Amino acid sequence: MDNASYQAGQTKGQAQEKGNQLMEKAGNAAQSAKESVQEAGQQVQAKAQGAVDSVKDAVNSNK
Repeated sequence: MDNASYQAGQTKGQAQEKGNQLMEKAGNAAQSAKESVQEAGQQVQAKAQGAVDSVKDAVNSNK
């Protein structure tokens, strides 16, 4: 009986470890996605700022 209890404990420990690894991977994936979205947002912002600057330059050069 003791051996069965020991093996059950081992199995439970391995399952918990596996679960922790999966949660960590999911967390890393979420963090990567968040960073990608932030990066894309910054690129869009930079392009929009560039467009605004271009319009300002065009308007100022016409004066």
